[in-house]
Amino acid sequence: MITVHHLNNSRSQRILWLLEELGLEYEIKPYQRDRQTMLAPPELRAVHPLGKSPVVTVKGSDGEVTLAESGAIVEHLADRYGAGKLAPAFGSAERVRYLYWLHFAEGSAQPPLLLKLLFDRIKTKAPLLVRPIARAIADQALKGYVLPNIERNLNFMESELGKDDWFAGPQFSAADIQMSFPLEAARMRGGLDEKRPRLMGWLERIHARPAYKKAIERGGKYDLLR
Repeated sequence: MITVHHLNNSRSQRILWLLEELGLEYEIKPYQRDRQTMLAPPELRAVHPLGKSPVVTVKGSDGEVTLAESGAIVEHLADRYGAGKLAPAFGSAERVRYLYWLHFAEGSAQPPLLLKLLFDRIKTKAPLLVRPIARAIADQALKGYVLPNIERNLNFMESELGKDDWFAGPQFSAADIQMSFPLEAARMRGGLDEKRPRLMGWLERIHARPAYKKAIERGGKYDLLR
């Protein structure tokens, strides 16, 4: 049995989608973010010391395994249960691209988007007395580093999708599942719009997949959708 410790509006939505694509049975243990801090509740630390989501527990004949980190979870589940369905063959050119995008999602695409979210919050949530200074610092960081990196990443991804419809090649793969969160975040708050038609078309294709829709039904409201 696979249990997904699912935090609302989080990366764990990708794991639900992956499991639906694989046709695996699973159960969801839901958690809600703190409405003030938007952080995960402390109960998640009982599952994994970092107290973040996603975390999955997999119980089998060989015992129980607890896995954290989206990329590790996606790679493990796709390789163990996918039977080649969502992961290109070892040694293939598509496998190299697959691994690249599987790790690009969190290693390169997501950090500047997270920084933008944090600096935008600083501009509105800083104490009133220091807010003008906080805004000036945040604006400088956004203009000098964060926004140029988001722009560069989006341009790169748009160009790469000119090679194939999917990130790892002509076939949909778990790399596309992993890439969904940063691109949905970019659509929501990172400047992704119709000026990049390949990325927008890719978003339309993943949102139309039956397994994606089923994962949304099971996981609940997902505020990164637009």
